[in-house]
Amino acid sequence: MKTSLNLYKEHLCFGGKVAYYSHQSDTCISQMNFAVYIPPQAKSQPVPILYYLSGLTCTEDNFTVKAGAQKYAAQHGIMLVAPDTSPRHTDIPGEDDDWDLGSGASFYVDSLVEPWQKHYQMYSYITQELPALIAANFSVLPNKQGIMGHSMGGHGALICALKNPDQYLSVSAFAPICAPMSCPWGEKAFTNYLGTDKQKWQDYDASQLVQQNQISGTILIDQGTADPFYQQKQLLPEIFASACQKAGQPLNLRWQPGYDHSYFTIASLIEDHIRHHAEVLCA
Repeated sequence: MKTSLNLYKEHLCFGGKVAYYSHQSDTCISQMNFAVYIPPQAKSQPVPILYYLSGLTCTEDNFTVKAGAQKYAAQHGIMLVAPDTSPRHTDIPGEDDDWDLGSGASFYVDSLVEPWQKHYQMYSYITQELPALIAANFSVLPNKQGIMGHSMGGHGALICALKNPDQYLSVSAFAPICAPMSCPWGEKAFTNYLGTDKQKWQDYDASQLVQQNQISGTILIDQGTADPFYQQKQLLPEIFASACQKAGQPLNLRWQPGYDHSYFTIASLIEDHIRHHAEVLCA
């Protein structure tokens, strides 16, 4: 796997390095991109890994450029990994027609139906292929992984953690899509990627999954009260909070007055999230 990565850009940052890579994915049968922040501590010892999953329309660049996370990752000695949000340029008809379906909108599921099934295997890519690549090519501690995300990526972080509680030791999210089976974004994506059998949708809905699987530790979620997508009932954190309470899953759902859905909100709160993960990953 070491020879399969193509480094195409890098920058020094807080004593460490931001690097951008591409590779041919066996899982998605396409070229995939990701960005990493390698903290200065990795020069002398293996470091924990924190994955960040971005939201609709984003690439690996949004979080890397806008969140300001590198300063805090350097302080705690954590490697950040930010993958792209979908396969691209797959020649699937209509993949670039809608901003909430296809390119930039994978919803981090393994698609079950054509024409998406061949390439849109993002759940397996995120939880299996990408971690194997990171472990093979960087000085990391593969048994110390956390995951976080924003919006669609917050949904992705929650489902990856709940479906793999032994793999991800910590999880957090900014304004996640908490109950995709019950919101327009999720209904559209799941119908196209998973088909019309709603029983299969439950495998990718955090509010359903938490009733069967819980993670050790507390899930941290920040939700802005001025978030238009919260107001449009696309995010539905109350449904997830109720499911967590019934399942006995510790949840710290913090309401942030006046904050919206933007990266200004993420940049304002990222220090808390890095600390939340560091308390587990660096222990």
